Amino acid sequence: MKLSLALAQINTTLGAVDANLEKHLAMAHTARKQGADLLIFPELSLTGYVLQDVAATVAHRPLPEDPVFKRLLAASNDLDMVVGFVEEDERYRYFISAAYLSNGKVTHVHRKVYLPTYGIFDEKRYFASGDSFRAFDTKFGRAGILICEDFWHASSPYALWMDGADLMLFTSASPGRGVTDEILGSAKWVETVNRTYAGLFTTFIAHANRVGFEDGLNFWGGSTIYDPDGKLIIKAPYNEEGVTLAELDLNQLRRTRMRLPLLRDEKPDLILKELQRITAK
Repeated sequence: MKLSLALAQINTTLGAVDANLEKHLAMAHTARKQGADLLIFPELSLTGYVLQDVAATVAHRPLPEDPVFKRLLAASNDLDMVVGFVEEDERYRYFISAAYLSNGKVTHVHRKVYLPTYGIFDEKRYFASGDSFRAFDTKFGRAGILICEDFWHASSPYALWMDGADLMLFTSASPGRGVTDEILGSAKWVETVNRTYAGLFTTFIAHANRVGFEDGLNFWGGSTIYDPDGKLIIKAPYNEEGVTLAELDLNQLRRTRMRLPLLRDEKPDLILKELQRITAK
């Protein structure tokens, strides 16, 4: 089975949901014309990142009657999509969320669990934390979503792996930090970790990162897809807006796991027992 997966490196305008929505729909149109089956947008792609006190004013609920999601859901009849947004719940809490849209319906919503409050980050001051890592079924197999800081913690993709995710969709608004001889330090770290996860969990890792400048931050792009052998399938340019498309051979899962049966030999019950022992101290 083949999957044409597209990564949307969007230069989001801070707080301008309507303008960002139009850009989403334009990129979706481009991806469809290129033959994409699934299009992944970065973290907070509908709103911008440095929202602070305006988070509540740009929040939406992923419902058919919501004016933003109504149009996105209509577009998802022809193309599955992952979109990033500020989610408002029924008790007016606000989350950094990503929604998977397919066939005019919301298949899954992931709320960012790990909200960084170090260095340049202050997310926990403005947002509530999610409380789950759940895989979900798509027409391409079982998938899972993580948002930025979530995949800086190895337990997050591990939980999705154990829940059946063979396609892990990572979204981020990762600002450039640190300098190496070749690329930004943050870019090098993310690429190394994503490649490692793909090989360790023998799964596909697709990462969409945003581009552009916002409140003094530079978002570097460089979105990537790795196969279950940890090999790079495609890499988007740094600092360029656009849609990058690759074809995934989902049969690679079988070939890799026949050769490297890490999933077969994993012992989640043992891990659970040891974690219970550790946390009981």
